[in-house]
Amino acid sequence: MSHTVMADIGSSPLPLLFRRRSSGEIRNLATVSSSILPAFGTVVDDGYSHLNKYVIVPYDQRYRWWQTFLVVLVLYSAWASVFELAFNKTARGPLLIVDMVVDVFFAIDIVLTFFVAYLDKSTYLLVDDHKKIALRYVTRVWFFMDITSTLPYQFIFRIFTGTWHDGEVFGFLNLLRLWRLWRVSEFFKRLEKDTRFSYFWTRLLKLLGVIVFAVHSAGCFYYWLARHHKTPANTWIGTAVEDFKHRSVWLCYTYSIYWSIVTLTTVGYGDLHAVNTGEKIFNMIYMLFNIGLTAYTIGNMTNLVVHAAVRTFAMRDSLNELLRYASKNRLPEGLREQMMAHMQLKFKTAELQQEEVLQDLPKAIRSSIAQHLFRRTVEKSYLFNGVSEDLVSQLVSDMKAEYFPPKVEIILQNEIPTDFYILVSGAVDLLTYKNGTEQFLSKLGAADMAGEIAVIFNIPQPFTVRTKRLSQVVRISHHHFKQMIQPQSEDGKIIIANFIKYLQGLKEDVLREIPFLTELLADQNQKPKEQNEEQQNRETLDSQDANPEGRTGTSSLPGESTIRVIIHGHHPSEGTPSDRLGKLVYLPDSLQDLFNLAEKKFGKRGSTILMADGSKVEELNVLRENDHLFVV
Repeated sequence: MSHTVMADIGSSPLPLLFRRRSSGEIRNLATVSSSILPAFGTVVDDGYSHLNKYVIVPYDQRYRWWQTFLVVLVLYSAWASVFELAFNKTARGPLLIVDMVVDVFFAIDIVLTFFVAYLDKSTYLLVDDHKKIALRYVTRVWFFMDITSTLPYQFIFRIFTGTWHDGEVFGFLNLLRLWRLWRVSEFFKRLEKDTRFSYFWTRLLKLLGVIVFAVHSAGCFYYWLARHHKTPANTWIGTAVEDFKHRSVWLCYTYSIYWSIVTLTTVGYGDLHAVNTGEKIFNMIYMLFNIGLTAYTIGNMTNLVVHAAVRTFAMRDSLNELLRYASKNRLPEGLREQMMAHMQLKFKTAELQQEEVLQDLPKAIRSSIAQHLFRRTVEKSYLFNGVSEDLVSQLVSDMKAEYFPPKVEIILQNEIPTDFYILVSGAVDLLTYKNGTEQFLSKLGAADMAGEIAVIFNIPQPFTVRTKRLSQVVRISHHHFKQMIQPQSEDGKIIIANFIKYLQGLKEDVLREIPFLTELLADQNQKPKEQNEEQQNRETLDSQDANPEGRTGTSSLPGESTIRVIIHGHHPSEGTPSDRLGKLVYLPDSLQDLFNLAEKKFGKRGSTILMADGSKVEELNVLRENDHLFVV
């Protein structure tokens, strides 16, 4: 709401509702009431920015407060109408003055209704034409009922006749005030749809109100039957209270409420019971009504309780099924604990992920949410340091958070690389297994990456990645990453430079787990010297192919230069186990270049290139990614 509108609230609210507003203020009013609009199930267009003079916007916050105030008055009039019918002595006492004051407020509301714009269901625009508003109101049953439920009949009779009427006709006319209860129903509908209020407590308060009103009304009507019986002593209250008509009103009201509650709860002590035929008929009707009211109350309470506990029931069933599966397949205790921890975490983080909610949102909103949550983390990760904003936006747009409990493996050693991860929060350990023992290598924290080495080199995962505590990560697919990087040559060079710099800073323990990294880093250190030789001797291909990270002096992203192969300097049937690892290189453009590269790597020049099955390679275009070539 704008400052102008906020300043007006401090003064008298009702006259200011009619003040002509600017289009900016009207828009602000719609913004303030945005939490209420969903209750109408429609989308309001901004077509009411030029409303006519003296028109009240139905979503004005002050008009909402006025309606809420009327709900309080409705609760009083609903109680007093039935009470005054049963205890007519109170109808001309202090309650008469209160009733008249309440009726004045509802009369003001009738006048205000002629100035409240309404929503056209066909155009979803606010209608601000005074004639249309008035015609719509007076031609509906609401206008007639509002008028008849507001007129002070007994006071009007007193003005015209000069005496009070002792009959019951005005008591029954006052029951027309119960028409106002529709305001309470609408009020609770808005509260139930307003996320600022608890749905459970709102429904519980509504159920309690229905029960209290039913008890009050039944007790008052039951007392009215006893008061109008020809033999007062032959009534349900006459047998307990002698000469009850001349006793205190509140004593008789207490007896009435006591009987109503005992009957509603099906206790039936028998101390107050029906004596004459009329009371027995009323009791039968009331008890049949109680059956429906009890079923309604129990059904709603059960629904509220089950709705609150349905997630717990689902979690228990899933855990039980998981335990049965683990026992049937005799899984080890450690693996069983990991499965249990992951399943429990899945239910605990369901409210954080809100996958069902996000799936219903448009792609643009989902992307904006991902940008807000993960963009800063991606920008802090070393691999994407300095890349363009477009690339970061593309990477982040489809990211989804994943949660892992403590002591759970995210990546297993030697598994096929399909994804790598960025840690949003938490911490993980890099582990390796040698001779059946587990060895700790390094620890990673927020904004660090795991699994990217295997993805970029397209090798089996060299490490096991295990969480130390509850961790949140985002996953980047190998295929998705490659598709985005290929058209971004400049960003690819930056990523490779960041990657090489990161490898150079790795610990010796980590480097030993990837044998070819040492040679790769040595080649990177010799790169300036090789570039000088390239300029002097024009031996371009040799200097390019000697670097397995790229085909030019400034490396591009792996996969951008086509195919990588593994070359060996021995016959397929020969060689030691260490020789069988080979050298990972990019496939040159010709066989001659491949021979030159093999000579540089193994110190001897070959004349024939064989495949692993012994077949001879005569053309390079038949080779595929990760083929083993033997130069002999």
